[in-house]
Amino acid sequence: MPTYRKVAIVGVGLIGGSIGLALRQRGLAQQVVGIGRRQSSLDRALACQAIDEASTELDEGVAGAELVVVATPVAAVADHVCQALAAVPEDCLVTDAGSTKGAICAAVESRLQDAGRFVGSHPLAGDHRTGPEHARGDLLEGKTVVVTPTQSTPAETIAKVELFWQNLGARVTKLAPVEHDEALAATSHLPHLMASALAAATPEEWLALAATGWADTTRVAAADPELWTQVLAQNKPAVLAALGRLSEQLEKLEANLLEENWSELRESLQNGKRIRDALGS
Repeated sequence: MPTYRKVAIVGVGLIGGSIGLALRQRGLAQQVVGIGRRQSSLDRALACQAIDEASTELDEGVAGAELVVVATPVAAVADHVCQALAAVPEDCLVTDAGSTKGAICAAVESRLQDAGRFVGSHPLAGDHRTGPEHARGDLLEGKTVVVTPTQSTPAETIAKVELFWQNLGARVTKLAPVEHDEALAATSHLPHLMASALAAATPEEWLALAATGWADTTRVAAADPELWTQVLAQNKPAVLAALGRLSEQLEKLEANLLEENWSELRESLQNGKRIRDALGS
């Protein structure tokens, strides 16, 4: 028996489409409905079999759902969460897939007297490519999803949303929204800025000489600039703190080179290698 009668996904791009594919491939939902602004995008999601049905009207699409996942750009998430909660049955839960959490969770709680049916989530999976045509049913398998309850989130809501992600093959960890944003500033948002800066600092006439190191390091710079502007704007304090730590490291490397302090330079490189090696493959 499917776990859910109906799951509604608001925003059926790479992440939303992958969630839909996973639900359908694993037989977890009787009905998966995709909701979006453009019928053309929904048609692509239907063609990819990421969803069963589509709607351009959020209220209509979420009606009767047991679970709603909001996978739209982060600047729109809080609005869509609040709109969905106003339109769904009282036993329906809502989560999201945004890569920032503090601003989203605070906005939802400030606008709703009872925000207990919402808990934020962030799947740490993705691609620099967008759109449902790049969705994969196994995208979340073995990946980490961070669930970000607040002090007012009921334990039952947390448990049910954790189970949802686990059913898609993900590992779940819990962090407070602010703690999530501080961590992701270092592990995701800062790397994106670094990749963009490195790409922008490379003269185009030298691209023919760029090997895999340059390509691997700058891969995420190919992601949608508008989406990333929203992410960075919502997590500004934590990103600035992460940039400050990076600047200290770059200044130290520059000083080592200028002073020809090769032993300290080697020590810095060794420390970077140690931390990278700790991650594994």
